[in-house]
Amino acid sequence: MRVVNDPGELAAALEAAGREAAAAFGDPTVFVEPYVAGARHIEVQILGDAHGHLIHCLERDCSVQRRHQKVIEECPSPAVDADLRRRLTTAALAAGRAVGYRSAGTVEFVVAPSGRFWFLEVNTRLQVEHPVTEAVTGLDLVREQLRVAGGLPLSVTQEQVAATGHAVEARLYAEDAAAGFLPASGRLLDWAPAGGPGVRWDSGVEVGSEVGVEFDALLAKAVVLAPTRQEAVLALARTLAATRVRGVTTNRDFLVAALRHPDFVAGVATTDFVEVSGVARGRRVPPAETRDALVAATLWRQAGRRAAAPVLASLPSGWRNSDMPRQQERYRHGDGEWVVEYRRRADDRFEVAAGDVESVVEMISCSGGWVDLEEGGRRWQAHVLAAGDQVWVQGPDGDVGLEAVARFPTGAPSVTAGALVAPMPGTVLRVAVTEGDAVVAGQLLIVVEAMKMEHRVTSPRPGTVAQLRARAGDQVTAGDVLAVVE
Repeated sequence: MRVVNDPGELAAALEAAGREAAAAFGDPTVFVEPYVAGARHIEVQILGDAHGHLIHCLERDCSVQRRHQKVIEECPSPAVDADLRRRLTTAALAAGRAVGYRSAGTVEFVVAPSGRFWFLEVNTRLQVEHPVTEAVTGLDLVREQLRVAGGLPLSVTQEQVAATGHAVEARLYAEDAAAGFLPASGRLLDWAPAGGPGVRWDSGVEVGSEVGVEFDALLAKAVVLAPTRQEAVLALARTLAATRVRGVTTNRDFLVAALRHPDFVAGVATTDFVEVSGVARGRRVPPAETRDALVAATLWRQAGRRAAAPVLASLPSGWRNSDMPRQQERYRHGDGEWVVEYRRRADDRFEVAAGDVESVVEMISCSGGWVDLEEGGRRWQAHVLAAGDQVWVQGPDGDVGLEAVARFPTGAPSVTAGALVAPMPGTVLRVAVTEGDAVVAGQLLIVVEAMKMEHRVTSPRPGTVAQLRARAGDQVTAGDVLAVVE
């Protein structure tokens, strides 16, 4: 989709939308329709068989979207009352009867604040968000789909379809929300979905999975069913925050922030929620939590080094036969660099100075990635994982990403002046210039596509294209130099 606010934007939008449609669906046809501001995206699940039965399974609200693609869905919709539900489901069933629909399908609508709605499309398949319908109705939509395919009638009547509780689903994507939801790739180093009452995970990954750019960026979806909407929303946020997913940049922290945003909790989020609400694209880690992560990472790494290469197994780690300075670790986090100093005492506890706080910390246990610490009467656990210079520390509120600073720094890589780099891994679809061309600020140079999304690389300033290092069809990774403008 492209939203065109000015006629001058139409030609470029048509071209880009058609190219994306051809790449994803093999058909470049583009439809032009009114854009409804402040709208809700509401869809109705239908089931039809070959015996004349056609029913609806209530509605789903899919209004929280980014790039016009769904990220959070729920059933039932907080914006749909009995009258609007009757009108929506009547329209959905009329569409199904008009085509003699058989199997599971979804009739999608866009609903204006006035309650007027417009037809969008029929998805003739199960949707990613179908588990929220299954959760509240108790129906197995896959089973019903298979029954219809086998020539059997539906196992449920319209009168038997009812909602019990409220279900909310969030889509966990491999993407960088802070960078405009650009697709991400890499190898999944840790994957441990959190459980709990009413929690369901559907996923297609495991530890070691390679996440490329050839397919959709969806890694998994988490669904929570609870007696009330508020319980379901907050439980889903807690479930995502407690989930470990490392090695690939994801939208997990954005999802948690969106679920906890007052507008979403109040049930008033519309399709422009991400743009107008100011919801955080990433997690702002409080200083106290950052310090906890630094302490946990430092003592976990210290224990790991001790276990891997003991000098004298009979002596405690950090033992010295003279008064030596504290040992030191350095980390980067956010825009700052942090120093952690520590020294092991005779009672096996550690004197630790991190930030502006000095304390005595006892390491109660350290195994399986978990470190159990006690400090000033407060006890907490954290899960630590390191890969190269990257360190992740998962506490009660989510992951904190750290970068360990090498004790002996190496030379910085050279950077070509005027270089324009790939913002994401993907395929070069189009090169719009040639070497030697004069360009103006904002002029299109290269189009990169990944996971059904195009990104336009434009010139940041007037100049001359001195180098082109990419051709149409090339596979590139994030940070690869595509062109140099002097």
